[in-house]
Amino acid sequence: MAAEADPRTLHNRVLADIGPAIAAGEYAPGHVFTLDRLERDYDVSRTVAREAVRVLESMRMVVSRPRTGVRVRPAAEWSVYDPQLIRWRLAGPGRIEQLRSLTELRAAVEPPAAAAAARRASPHQCERLVETNQRMLEAGSGTGGDPAAFLECDIEFHRRILELSGNEMFAGLSGVVAEVLAGRTNYELMPHPPRPEALSLHTHVVNAVRDGLPAVAEASMRAIVEEVVTALDDAGE
Repeated sequence: MAAEADPRTLHNRVLADIGPAIAAGEYAPGHVFTLDRLERDYDVSRTVAREAVRVLESMRMVVSRPRTGVRVRPAAEWSVYDPQLIRWRLAGPGRIEQLRSLTELRAAVEPPAAAAAARRASPHQCERLVETNQRMLEAGSGTGGDPAAFLECDIEFHRRILELSGNEMFAGLSGVVAEVLAGRTNYELMPHPPRPEALSLHTHVVNAVRDGLPAVAEASMRAIVEEVVTALDDAGE
């Protein structure tokens, strides 16, 4: 079959369909797929079907056993920090709940990360953070602004804060935070243009990190995340 020339594209096509369906709860825990069925339903080879299953297994969404098929695992066993899984869940009916749980994670991590950054960031690192914030302000100002550029800067801003904390565990969550920010934008849950108060709070974080004020950096970052919680509560009403 000529289409089999690019198995990566084919297994991504299978994943793009079955992954979000599992994430959305369309297949209950315990539901069993077979490689034969995946081959037939998606018109792919056994190799392609098996590779798609391997990806789902790596995310702990399914478990594959010889002669028993591919079984969907309970959501509590999934690799919930996997960025792809987060995207799939944000695409489903539980979007607000997923954003809320991720925002609660941010509330537990980002404020202390900002405080640590204020204690540990070097002058050069602070300069780069200031530059990122300035680009964010420019992208978010005015009635038009540049939503794509703003999102890029926002992701970079929060990634830098997590990295400047000097804590590898905090830094390891930068992909998760990026998915939260992208999800809010992609599903139109981010104010456009950004609220002036939110922009100001980001600047307060930058200034506190630069000036070595951990308590101020932590309080300002906490206010940023609390604003998100309020927005999600409003969206869920």
